[in-house]
Amino acid sequence: MAFLSGSIAFERFRVAGSEADTFGPEHLEVLEQYRSGQFQTSSTENIHVGFLAGGHLFDHAFDLEKNVINDALHCAVRIDTNQIPSPIRKAWLQMELAAIMRENPDRRPTKAQRQEAKDAVEQRCEDEAKTGKYLRMQQSPVLWDARHQMLYFGGSSATAAGHAADLFERAFEVELHRVTVGKLAQRWAEGENQLAAFDAVTPSSFHPHHSNSTWAWLADAEGLDFLGNEFLLWLWWYLESESDTIALADGSEVTAMFAKTLTLECPLGETGKEVISSESPVRLPEAMEAIRSGKLPRKAGLILVRDGQQYDLVLQAETFGIGGAKVQADEDSEGRAVLEERIDAIRNLSETVDLLFHAFCQRRIGNAWGSDLERLRGWLQSDAAEVKRPAA
Repeated sequence: MAFLSGSIAFERFRVAGSEADTFGPEHLEVLEQYRSGQFQTSSTENIHVGFLAGGHLFDHAFDLEKNVINDALHCAVRIDTNQIPSPIRKAWLQMELAAIMRENPDRRPTKAQRQEAKDAVEQRCEDEAKTGKYLRMQQSPVLWDARHQMLYFGGSSATAAGHAADLFERAFEVELHRVTVGKLAQRWAEGENQLAAFDAVTPSSFHPHHSNSTWAWLADAEGLDFLGNEFLLWLWWYLESESDTIALADGSEVTAMFAKTLTLECPLGETGKEVISSESPVRLPEAMEAIRSGKLPRKAGLILVRDGQQYDLVLQAETFGIGGAKVQADEDSEGRAVLEERIDAIRNLSETVDLLFHAFCQRRIGNAWGSDLERLRGWLQSDAAEVKRPAA
């Protein structure tokens, strides 16, 4: 049960339309009703999606003691695909055409002959699919936090996340909204009455030769997901030039450092991507050379310490998807208390990342951004050691 042991990886969805602040037998009944193999997506592909109790691929033993922990519902989603691989379909089609044209090898197949071959292949695919030898099962853990109406999806595929979201919405009659950097920024702006200011935000130009509208990975030109890349670059500069501790809006502080891995990419799509692995990747000359040449962070390993708890994680800049996260547990805890502490640790990790981003948002649209941006540009154009802190 992935969220309850080992390292954690997830994307998040906000749950709208649910009034439950805890979970009971009625929720387990829904899991049972839509258990794996009994629900089909609206996709035209031969895919079936359903719930698992979380233990293994065939675990349908839903139980309150096992699946409801600390006001959170823990289960899994299994996605079954029974599709003939495309290369095999193509090979069968060539074989059928060759058989049809055996008597006239020099002629091109007619439209009718091609259709005959395609029909034969479709029939063969249907027959082969019934044998089950092409059936593939994939399970992903899911954690639904009733306290914050947040759904944590433990899969690494956007397609799998989409199928899981579709299943949850149909089964529990709720709406799921994927959490991205742009959505986090918008939610923060709404809470701070800063929507007008955020509407005017555009990508910052960190280098003179960069346009602020040509970021290669920005699928939505109107969105604010670019703030994730700016956040990681700003955090890098701040930790190097200002302090390794940042004050948060709730009165706490977070101590941060970059660690283990760093992925950088050219926003113009010209000089490619660079992946650096090291205990402290931002300290390596090639990392500084990359950002000074115009590359921006897209993924970074971080160590965050807040309220005495340490979190090791890899943060994806645009989605704020979290991978390889390690959370601490009380060594003296036993039994169910260990699981409850894991749930709280996941909540606290999520909150810590969001609060750290909110601290960036506060500066990004405030009067401080002009000064920060000017000094950040100076840091990029010179050795970090030469960038002095301003006098108090």
